[in-house]
Amino acid sequence: MHATCRPTTLKELRASGWQSKPIKHELRDNFITALSAGDELFPGIIGFDDTVIPEINNGLIAEHDMLFLGEKGQAKSRLMRSLIRFLDEYLPYLDIPGCPVHEDPYHPITKPGRECITTRSEDEIAIAWWPREERYAERLSPGTKFADIIGEIDPAKLASGASLSAEEALHFGLIPRMHRGIFAMNELPDLDELVQVGLFNILEERDVQIRGYPVRFEIDVLILFSANPMTYNRSGKVIPQLKDRIGSTIQTHYPRQRDIGIAIMKQEASVNLDGEYPVLVPPFMEEIIEQISICARKSKYVDQQSGVSARFSIANYRTMIANARQRAIRLGERPTVPRISDLGHLYASSIGKLELDMMGSHQMTERQVIDAITAEAIQTIFEEYVDEHGLGEISDIFAQGVKIEVGDMLPSSAYAERLERVPPAWEKAFEVNPAESPAVRASCVEFVLAGLYVTDRISRSQRHGRITYEIA
Repeated sequence: MHATCRPTTLKELRASGWQSKPIKHELRDNFITALSAGDELFPGIIGFDDTVIPEINNGLIAEHDMLFLGEKGQAKSRLMRSLIRFLDEYLPYLDIPGCPVHEDPYHPITKPGRECITTRSEDEIAIAWWPREERYAERLSPGTKFADIIGEIDPAKLASGASLSAEEALHFGLIPRMHRGIFAMNELPDLDELVQVGLFNILEERDVQIRGYPVRFEIDVLILFSANPMTYNRSGKVIPQLKDRIGSTIQTHYPRQRDIGIAIMKQEASVNLDGEYPVLVPPFMEEIIEQISICARKSKYVDQQSGVSARFSIANYRTMIANARQRAIRLGERPTVPRISDLGHLYASSIGKLELDMMGSHQMTERQVIDAITAEAIQTIFEEYVDEHGLGEISDIFAQGVKIEVGDMLPSSAYAERLERVPPAWEKAFEVNPAESPAVRASCVEFVLAGLYVTDRISRSQRHGRITYEIA
């Protein structure tokens, strides 16, 4: 409804034909409308079309409160926030100064709301409109208190004569204030047991109990939760009664294919590759960045119960491009092309994002683990390209005593000079990313050299940021 056409009084609202709906009915009806129209239901969500999305769809149609269960970096919070789009664009409510909730004009739940519609005429009762973006609130569990999300008895209101069993004695927490909206609780297992009991009561009875006193009024709210399976499934972390009353559990997952992971990485990194210093990223460099995350998710050195977030790939991708762009700025190369040597700066964007398995890592440092999984990723991608392009023969060059020096701040033109002695064999290497650009060819050279090294065909030494490859 356009702003200039929206009713401003209760009388006008009734005349407009607007119908009141519980929040879950509203979400269901708007979702079904979008589904039947063939709309894109969850824009920007990649890789969940056949797994996660159908379960969310069922949860919406079934009018369930939902739990999003998955490891870190699996878009749980993003999925919860995306449900906002199935709310009405604006929702009318009684415009009552000081009222703690956005009251349904036809079915108020608080004393101020009921008094408003019983003591005033409909053309005197003001109507305001609540935008959908403000009808969503979320909270992170650690440190959350009962009073924060449910409420507390207000001593000042008791002193003024309010009854303990009446809602006017209550200072409203986040959930009552989200009446007719969506409330999301992140990391449910970290929530204090007393707060879990309060949530259980809201899910079961849609009322509030504080300090043993029931404060009864119909809270209309969709409640969403997120949790990591490692803690959610641990005995005693979530009370069974609360688990039992969550309508749907939506199991998320990491990308099932590398190309999907790359698509997510590039979308979420949202890096502008154009501009004054454009960047051209070869496919094998994108593949290596995503493969590093895939290897980390399988590594015996990494705590797999904690998971490896998609943010790991995103941050590393941005770092790789940033270092390539720094080279462009320093050397005046346009376009600049990321190389394997740029990956030497991934420590900055990787450290802190991996939790080591102290049994499997044998006291390896985080840097050593990052080096190990990076080498494994390069080997995986290199062997795929060897199968396709037959690059293994290039290692014969080094048997003749050839040494090649590379580095992240070495001009691309220097690579051509280093390869003048062996151009025929190296033409094979340039098939991995066909181009005549010196910067692309420099990136191909580093990729092949690093691949030969991680497959134990040549050796490598490093000094002052420069890397020298030669026969072992």
